[in-house]
Amino acid sequence: MNLLPLPAFTDNYIWMLHDGRQAIVVDPGDAAPVVQALDTLGLGLQAILVTHHHADHVGGVDTLREATGARVYGPARERIPEPLVRLAHGDVVEGTDVLGLRFTVIDVPGHTAGHIAYYCEAMDGAPLLFCGDTLFSGGCGRLFEGTPAQMLDSLDQLAALPGNTRVCCTHEYTLSNLKFARAVEPGNAALLHYSSQCEALRAQQQPTLPSRMDLERDINPFLRVRQPTVAQAARDHDAQVPENDAVAVLAALRQWKNEFR
Repeated sequence: MNLLPLPAFTDNYIWMLHDGRQAIVVDPGDAAPVVQALDTLGLGLQAILVTHHHADHVGGVDTLREATGARVYGPARERIPEPLVRLAHGDVVEGTDVLGLRFTVIDVPGHTAGHIAYYCEAMDGAPLLFCGDTLFSGGCGRLFEGTPAQMLDSLDQLAALPGNTRVCCTHEYTLSNLKFARAVEPGNAALLHYSSQCEALRAQQQPTLPSRMDLERDINPFLRVRQPTVAQAARDHDAQVPENDAVAVLAALRQWKNEFR
């Protein structure tokens, strides 16, 4: 199976999986990169997986569905163009539509109210996660519709996945996220090493993604809100953050990141 990040807009990735004959894509905000890849590789499009309703994730859905006949899957509680197979936590997508793979749906509200993720327990020997704008490498999505408590629960669910899970998020935000992460944990050796690796990749115009869940647990401050160093950094930035309150730490980190330059 082939896993490809198709660049779109200024910093989006549309993820494509293909077996040499058929493909699935995740969050096609723009149809053009998908059509080009399908034509270049000689592929049909079986299915479209959508994580949430934002235009940079669904803008190409109608064009692709009409051009290819692909079946569209998406969140049960968000406005996604019909026809759509609506999915909620615990639902499974499997079979020929998804190239013989099996994806379990995880509800991950926070960035939007009905955001979902797709988790495949085994694809070419390792798990695979399509997490939209909930978890980024070194960061998490802005809280446009959900609460800090919802986002913490969503991130906790994702962080509990196996360490070798490939994390396929949908924006190349890694360098800016890691700059913020270093402000939170300047002494984190794993973070400093990863930052150097990612800077080298971007210098060569290579994607930093997919990441891995064990790496994110080591370097991502939004997955580390219960670590004393991260909690203390949040309190140093905002004296109103109480002791032993992971939700308050996440809320403070997210607000700090919103304003960080």
